Amino acid sequence: MYGPDIYTEPPGDPDTLANLGPLGPMAGVWEGMKGADEHPVAEGTERDAFVEHYELEPIDRQTNGPQLFYGMRYHTHITKPGETETFHDQVGYWLWEPAANTVTFTLGIPRGQVLLAAGPAEPDATEFELHATVGSEVHGILSNPFLDQAFRTLSYRISVSVHDDGTWSYEEEGVLEIPGRDQPFHHIDRNTLTRVAPPEPNPLAGSGSALPGAPGGLGIGSLLARGPR
Repeated sequence: MYGPDIYTEPPGDPDTLANLGPLGPMAGVWEGMKGADEHPVAEGTERDAFVEHYELEPIDRQTNGPQLFYGMRYHTHITKPGETETFHDQVGYWLWEPAANTVTFTLGIPRGQVLLAAGPAEPDATEFELHATVGSEVHGILSNPFLDQAFRTLSYRISVSVHDDGTWSYEEEGVLEIPGRDQPFHHIDRNTLTRVAPPEPNPLAGSGSALPGAPGGLGIGSLLARGPR
């Protein structure tokens, strides 16, 4: 779909917020007070309520040669009600690729696990679902050796719904292979988030200047090619 030229970058638009497609309604700072988590314990399944603070801030457009993304950097911090200790912490990016009508999601957690998930969506979609599978070389899951042996994540799914009242909700599911259990365990988290602050413009949009696309390298490579200043 990109043609034979894998280097030339498209100009794009400096205003990320105007080009996020189905991710647009998710921009900003959010809180969810009624999260629900189902995770494995030695006795079977434990269910916990949680409180979530979710920040989604627009970033400048990103290119891999002709491939163009508009996206947001996110950080979600989760605690149990009435507690201060971190229950879950997660960072990454939500990315929209207009040319492919695809949403891509990255996840990194401080327990030594990362993944890349993706799925199709129309620009005005209010529901979409993304997937990753262990062993995939494009939309896959990587874990540290202990997690891979004791709680091996076979697949990951996240479903997003944007609601008419301005909130959005998600359900995410990690299918785990655990020694001593006959069937995979379905680790499920759900929450509905309410906006508490608007997003900040991405740096390029906020500067009031537009930088044209240019033929050449891919981000880091092009910076290295310039040499030290």
